[in-house]
Amino acid sequence: MTFYPGKLTIDLGALSRNYALLQEKAGADCAVAGVVKANGYGLGIVPVVRSLAKAGCETFFVATPEEGSKVREILPKAQIAILGGLYKGAEDFYAAHNLIPVIGSLEECARYKNGAGGPKPAILHFDTGMNRLGFGLDETPVLLEDLGRLEGLDVKMIISHFACADEKDHEMNDAQYERFKAVAAHFPKAQKSLANSSGVFRDPRYHFNVARPGMALYGLNPTPEAPNPMRPVVSLDVRVLQIREVKAGETTGYGASYRHEKDTVTATVAMGYADGILRALSNKGRLYWQGQALSILGRVSMDSITIDLGGLAESKRPKVGDYLEVIGPHQSADDLATQAGTIGYEILTSLGERYERVYLGTEPL
Repeated sequence: MTFYPGKLTIDLGALSRNYALLQEKAGADCAVAGVVKANGYGLGIVPVVRSLAKAGCETFFVATPEEGSKVREILPKAQIAILGGLYKGAEDFYAAHNLIPVIGSLEECARYKNGAGGPKPAILHFDTGMNRLGFGLDETPVLLEDLGRLEGLDVKMIISHFACADEKDHEMNDAQYERFKAVAAHFPKAQKSLANSSGVFRDPRYHFNVARPGMALYGLNPTPEAPNPMRPVVSLDVRVLQIREVKAGETTGYGASYRHEKDTVTATVAMGYADGILRALSNKGRLYWQGQALSILGRVSMDSITIDLGGLAESKRPKVGDYLEVIGPHQSADDLATQAGTIGYEILTSLGERYERVYLGTEPL
């Protein structure tokens, strides 16, 4: 029998409904792919991929060849693209697992097409302002002036990636769109993909043929300036390990960073930075008990945090073994991220392996 410090509940039905909403928003002429890198944003790549496929998703984007091979084990016929490009030495691995590299440099292009075999499927990534991956401002004109460099490649799609789509009126959004549209004119037969989660909601011009949402699928807010249009997918509850009385003048946690001004009662809870409760939440994060916010006191430890129960009547306090809400109806992953000065992506992908994982909804194909 296994005993867990907390329960991570993943609503696969909500995931599927989020996919349907994104498809509705993108329109009939734009397919919606699924970005499932980092173990399905920390929620489990197998159930996530199965659920998205059942909802109609046929194209999946991951970061690494190993992630791609895991998706291939689940879906023999899906189109699977590797955003990290063509890993050196892994060319045969791509072929063996029918994985499509997202090519982003002339070097990758030459290395890929010079391998054995006939025309190789490829996706081309053009950097339009992110300055991260993709054909940059130096290599893009070289390639466009000599598309013969692509001989031996079957270019399935061209993509770029927004840098600021989460900011509704950022000037870079239209600038990147215009740059991408100019490049796209050179590839009339290839599919085009620009919109990420936020891009889907910003402007129909950004949709092209394929949208690539990630965070919105998992319930994070793609429109931070407005209420979240997505359904919550994740909830997290953790156990109370111990309750203790603390006297005024005493301190709590490493570094004695919190000093109590009055007598109070605290609870030590079974989660820490090894479980996704970031150390940045020290002395400022909160959990919930029956709708009541409870402040984190002291530094977040690897396996535990301490919260203040002093504001609750004795009869209304949680007991050892009770579960407190970390993510749920009163606090989303985005809310928790805001308290930590980060983004919901980091919260989801940091969730540890020690929780009991409970999946709601059906995910088999």
